[in-house]
Amino acid sequence: MKLSNIVAQFLVEQGIGHAFVVSGGASLHLIHSIAETKGTAYVCPQHEQAGAMAADAYARVTGGMGCAVATSGPGATNLITGICSAYYDSVPVLFLTGNVATFRAKGDTGVRQVGFQETEMAEMCRSITKYSVLVKDPYRIRYELQKAVAIAKSGRPGPVLVDIPDDLQRMDIDPAKLVEYSPEADAAKQVSPDQIRACVEALRGSRRPVLVYGWGIHLSHAEAEARALVKTLGIPVALTWAALDLYPFSDPQAVGGFGTHGIRAANFTVQNADLILSVGSRLDTKATGSPASSFAREAKVIMVDIDPAEINKFKRFGRHIDLGISNDARAFLQALTKAAKDVRFPDLQSWRERVAQWKARYPAVDPKYAAQRDVNPYWFVKQLAAQLGEGEVIVSDTGCALAWMMQAFEFKERQRFFHAFNNTPMGYGLPAAIGACFARPGKRTILVSGDGSLQMSIHELATIARHRLPVKILMFNNQGHGMVRQTQDQWLGSHYYATSVEGGLAAPDFVAVARAHGIEADTLELNADIKAKLARALAADGPAFINIVVDPKSRVQPQVKFGRPNEDGEPLLERAEFLSNMLVKPLPASLEKN
Repeated sequence: MKLSNIVAQFLVEQGIGHAFVVSGGASLHLIHSIAETKGTAYVCPQHEQAGAMAADAYARVTGGMGCAVATSGPGATNLITGICSAYYDSVPVLFLTGNVATFRAKGDTGVRQVGFQETEMAEMCRSITKYSVLVKDPYRIRYELQKAVAIAKSGRPGPVLVDIPDDLQRMDIDPAKLVEYSPEADAAKQVSPDQIRACVEALRGSRRPVLVYGWGIHLSHAEAEARALVKTLGIPVALTWAALDLYPFSDPQAVGGFGTHGIRAANFTVQNADLILSVGSRLDTKATGSPASSFAREAKVIMVDIDPAEINKFKRFGRHIDLGISNDARAFLQALTKAAKDVRFPDLQSWRERVAQWKARYPAVDPKYAAQRDVNPYWFVKQLAAQLGEGEVIVSDTGCALAWMMQAFEFKERQRFFHAFNNTPMGYGLPAAIGACFARPGKRTILVSGDGSLQMSIHELATIARHRLPVKILMFNNQGHGMVRQTQDQWLGSHYYATSVEGGLAAPDFVAVARAHGIEADTLELNADIKAKLARALAADGPAFINIVVDPKSRVQPQVKFGRPNEDGEPLLERAEFLSNMLVKPLPASLEKN
């Protein structure tokens, strides 16, 4: 049996229905075997980076494994940005690369390269994968594949890479002689009873507790358990951006996204808490602000994360973690909910009422935006949320488009939102939308992007057109890199070098480009036209594209100025350098009167 056929059959066993592949001399045998094996199929993106990102999104949406295939040399190295996205967001993806034949490998010669397009991909990717290996023995191919997938799915998930020389791919081997991998028993997911008791006691002693949920809730498939704990405790829950889709906007206990680009109500809640119980969030600098010591300064912090290094990092960054629990989010939530059911907790009605007041007083979308003539991005996002139903899948690119969505989108039940949150590469959106469509055949995917991000992967319009994928591309056109211009406003005197058309960027006719691919396209310039044009695009058969013209001066607000600590709770709502109003103590009476 040809070795590449064994690889293809392994994908079927893993439930990987689609592999995202770009052809090359060292990947052809893998691709041909995938094509000729029942139960899996290949998809051809226009670039390996897009293939890696599509595989990443495929894994996120299915909740299983993704797969991308590339040839040696530049084909393999083009995967790296997508590999990073999967690594930093803990997404299990199997990357398969071809390499030069073993008899052409440079070995210990000391030269840089012998075989054509030879690159040491396994070594290059060791720091951005959980496991990376160059296969040298053909009879260990199944062993290496099994080991890679087991590692990818265990503990904190992540991507793996298996590099297979060309001569091994085509080799005919006896399947009966294949070496098998015996995975180590997964570490027990039991939570320490003492730690659970400590959490219960902390909650009993708290008067302003807040739950924080992060991406780890989704990774551990603990959505139901997360909601059960909130219901049991009856306390507010603040969400990182990767977990915003856990709760519908209408839920009274969910306060929204917090952090440097969070909404005011959520930041008021977190910064005024006396106890933070964080589950499945690594509490990165976007969540805590800078320095980390300014985060919820009057609160005790209990942090639950499967990776102990994420908890221990705060010893370096100056924020004391009162109790760190290294455990699977689902196991922890189940244990705490069970322990809390018969416990009598303090009456938190006044705290819940205060949180409700903040939500009512500081809406993310100011009603006055509706009266503007030109498209207001916040108002557009609100109208988009109104038109989307339950169960939709939405993806986004980085930049203002992402921030506007995270601040203004009003989630409904069973909607899911995906982005490469920690690597945040421009150009992720189009490939991710492609991966999402193949993960949910026949169902539409909503993509919200910016013109700068779309330019990074605009070639993937061809892939969308080729398969007539029902991707609805909603592109904010602010003529450049708006989020970076906001940084230039703050630090560099509003000189928009390399971030605007005037500063050197190119700006094509996006509608013409979309139509050249056979995609229905339109331009939106007026607030009054949002409802009708959006409805037409969403109802279109197949892909659709809207070029949303927004003022280049449109900014993300609120936003904390980079490097500035989350300041004390003074009535300073108008201060430009303190746009998020991240308070540390109860609101002053003077502010309450405003």
